[in-house]
Amino acid sequence: MSCAQGAKGVFMEWSYAISGLLGGFLVGLTGVGGGSLMTPLLVMVFGISPSTAVGTDLLYAAATKASGVWVHTRKNNVDWKAARLLILGSAPASLLTLWLLRGFKPIQAYEPFVRYGLGAALVLTAGALLCGLRGNRCMLQPGDADAHPVALTVALGALIGALVTISSVGAGAVGTAVLIALYPRMPIPRIVGTDIAHAVPLTLLAGLGHFSLGHVNGGLLVNLLLGSIPGIWLGSHLNAHIPEKLSRPLLATLLLLIAAKLFF
Repeated sequence: MSCAQGAKGVFMEWSYAISGLLGGFLVGLTGVGGGSLMTPLLVMVFGISPSTAVGTDLLYAAATKASGVWVHTRKNNVDWKAARLLILGSAPASLLTLWLLRGFKPIQAYEPFVRYGLGAALVLTAGALLCGLRGNRCMLQPGDADAHPVALTVALGALIGALVTISSVGAGAVGTAVLIALYPRMPIPRIVGTDIAHAVPLTLLAGLGHFSLGHVNGGLLVNLLLGSIPGIWLGSHLNAHIPEKLSRPLLATLLLLIAAKLFF
């Protein structure tokens, strides 16, 4: 291998690590940023094939968010009942999607549907956040804070499971939107922690399924993880110190940026 090739390889490895750092930071701070940013980055900037980008990013997200669960659990930012209801729907949906992909494997054929559908959902979610449509907390009864709409949570978890398995996108952005809609009384830091707790088993399951299909680049995965570990640690710790009046428009802005990227 020539010196030029070696230098290029080192540069690409550092680029992957820096991308992992950015993705981990955004995941820890908002619960969003794994597939929504990383998969398009791998495809459009680094030229990774869509199927390999999806499979690698899923395992990257699982490992990255696992460390975030530990931080959010210590801060009591996880509603474990809500997370279990989501995985009750998302895990079977992910397995079914993997079975379909094993038979047909046309991941590229699903991209337009996922891209535009997810973009529309993100725009609506961002609008709700910016307009303060999460509901007036003073109007809620004391028991409402602990209410868990079981059937709807499981059903929407199934939708997330299918989206994440096809595109690696949705565990953060759509998961956050679902939790905001179903649990308007829940503070943003707890929504983020619960979303991450659900995303770990889902992305691990989907990632292992893609690994069995040969859609994972091990070297790329290692370099992404090298950057993500300090990134999610920093983001998770900053999350607890950012007031909701700031985190809500920050999250909405991020969702709008992701939607614009999906549409255009």
